[in-house]
Amino acid sequence: MTRYAFSVLGALALSALLAACAGKPQAPEWQLDAKGALDGAVDDYLKGHASAADAGFRTARSASTGTGRPDYVAQVELVRCAARVASLDFDDCPGYQALAQDATPAQRAYADYLYGRWQGLDPALLPEQHRAVATSGQVNGVADPLARLVAAGAALKAGRLTPEGIDGAVETASGQGWRRPLLAWLGVAAQRAEASGDAQALALLRRRIALASGER
Repeated sequence: MTRYAFSVLGALALSALLAACAGKPQAPEWQLDAKGALDGAVDDYLKGHASAADAGFRTARSASTGTGRPDYVAQVELVRCAARVASLDFDDCPGYQALAQDATPAQRAYADYLYGRWQGLDPALLPEQHRAVATSGQVNGVADPLARLVAAGAALKAGRLTPEGIDGAVETASGQGWRRPLLAWLGVAAQRAEASGDAQALALLRRRIALASGER
């Protein structure tokens, strides 16, 4: 799960939250604890294991608060909020908001991106894989699956997501077996099918929702 949690933030990722590279000094224990807990928490969240995810996020935050660095803790909160945005759970990232005044400019830009505040946003401050999305709203070209879902959620919040982006988000979540975002995106696709009067597509989507939610 490591590559997913940290690829979400791309260039925003703090080197202090990465394991030491070969030939370099061993990372401090708090970094390894935070990273391991955060990776597991994101994985649990996407799979729909809410209690385990909450516990993992608490562990990651606790490990990072020991540094007294608001930007480190803000990074943990942004990873958490990115996972929520990928699942269309828009809570405006309260854990990050409490630290926003001490966040870096790149972190503040990423938070605005996540929650659809794209007007006046400088794409150059975003992780590389999200820069084009903030300009075009096209998300299906984002290579990493979780980053693609995050981009889709952000674009939907900004009112910039295309129908193709919705379909891509459904299939991305499905392909990864991520139940929580899958159910959220199937719901969006069902609303679109209903609005367009496509009864056949709507019936299929409802069957998929029932299956993913354990009702079939």
